[in-house]
Amino acid sequence: MAVYGGIQAHELERWLNALTNAAYDRRCPLVKVHGGNARARTARQNLLLLAHDYRSGQLTREECASDLGHWCQSYLSEAEWYVLVGTRQAPSHPQSEEERSLAVLKQHRVG
Repeated sequence: MAVYGGIQAHELERWLNALTNAAYDRRCPLVKVHGGNARARTARQNLLLLAHDYRSGQLTREECASDLGHWCQSYLSEAEWYVLVGTRQAPSHPQSEEERSLAVLKQHRVG
């Protein structure tokens, strides 16, 4: 379970793809992952390792979903989580940098 909801095992592949795409989209807030470039690189590397471990059979679907939930707790804000799961709309007329980033993040949503 992720902090703001849950990642279901049957949705894991969609989550991995969406988060990986968002993490490499320079317009998204995940590029700057709350702490600068070094933390963003660590977040992306952890995400890629998690995806590799799952796809190579080192992690079960359930284990990976749990680990991905912990990744979300560490690297996503509550607003980013809700935009990705589709339960919160990004602002239609973004004013601040955060609102512009959330509007771009909506393109990568899973829900």
